[in-house]
Amino acid sequence: MKLIETLVPADFRSSITGPLRRYFTGTFVSCMGQGLTLSLFVVYLHNVRGFSTDFATLLLSAAALVGIGSSPVWGSLTDRFGPIRVIMVAVIADAASLILWAHAHTESRATVAALLLALFGGAGWGPSSTLLSRIVPSEHRQRAFGFNFMLVNLGIGFGGLVSASIVDLHHPESFVILYTFNAGITLMGGLIVLSLWRYGGPIKELRDDATLKAEGWGEVLRDRRLRRYVLAAVVLMIGGYGSQEAGFSLFVVNNLKLPIHVIGIIFFFNTTTIVCSQLWVLNKIEGKSRTKVMATVALFWLVFWVILDAALALPKVLAIVSLCAAMVIFALGETMLSPVGPALVNEIAPEHLRGRYNAAAGLAWGVSGTLAPAITALYFNDHLGDWWPLGTGVTALVGGALMLRLKHLLSASEDGREPHPSHHVVE
Repeated sequence: MKLIETLVPADFRSSITGPLRRYFTGTFVSCMGQGLTLSLFVVYLHNVRGFSTDFATLLLSAAALVGIGSSPVWGSLTDRFGPIRVIMVAVIADAASLILWAHAHTESRATVAALLLALFGGAGWGPSSTLLSRIVPSEHRQRAFGFNFMLVNLGIGFGGLVSASIVDLHHPESFVILYTFNAGITLMGGLIVLSLWRYGGPIKELRDDATLKAEGWGEVLRDRRLRRYVLAAVVLMIGGYGSQEAGFSLFVVNNLKLPIHVIGIIFFFNTTTIVCSQLWVLNKIEGKSRTKVMATVALFWLVFWVILDAALALPKVLAIVSLCAAMVIFALGETMLSPVGPALVNEIAPEHLRGRYNAAAGLAWGVSGTLAPAITALYFNDHLGDWWPLGTGVTALVGGALMLRLKHLLSASEDGREPHPSHHVVE
């Protein structure tokens, strides 16, 4: 009990009332569904349905572009109709798309299903962040976003364990069962979120004030703070998540000459570190400058890439050990970034434009996830793969420097250095 009291301060525990508990439960359930099928996209299309790898990878890229393009639309709809309505439409459409995907026996059906999943998947992050920001008072948002990130990883990890016990490449019907099960889990998560209806409607002031009603993306794009944040986040993500997802496995197998099964072991250290350290990290960064914390993330990720590159000179066993240690360092960076980024965006966002602000911030993930594979390909296609980790580490540093430059545009409360009076809105 003393450990819990230390990791989760009393004032935050008192804010975890019924609505927030339901929100966190919905996060865990929904992410367990994601964990069931995470990273199976290309394997499903190529190994199970027999489509070419070219078709599978092109469809993956097209889906990413659809996700990027739809994000601003979902942001506008969130501000107009409220996050709950947007989430529920997305949940129902997502479940239906998963059923279609489970029975994608032709390229045309697979294309339609993949693009629908990308379209409605893009509605998740922004509206969910908007809803969480309404449930939690301003002074607890950073901790709430961090706690939510921990549950995201816990859910994905649990879903991965369930998936491993179901899927079998020799039995294609196991994938049909998996995706159908995912559809059911998605609907279950949606029902939990539906119980938060009273927190997720449109803003009353937006309905009554003609001036606020007329405001839109023009006001969002004119906010220098948000523009600087999104640019810095894109560069930082290219130096982190984007490149890790695009080239880490390729580097481990082709450059380090390690067996493919060690990748799962290395990523186990990532998820375990996040789940075990997130609460401790939240206490350490409370009251610290958010821009400095994000710059520190860049340093952590630089160390990760340096260790990855240094592993080229190590024997196989030591290389594997060093990569596991590097992944712990990368994960610690994630536990710092996950609470402060969304908290900063929701601190500077006006209530009636919060959906658009979160959608704009979410674009950093999509854009970096699109650019990083192209940049990674340049390194490997030009036979510079051994230099790729160091180049990516420098990119992370540039992202951290851009985050530091953002600081002078923020007030002390926006930067997290002093508490902000709660402007909790429930409508």
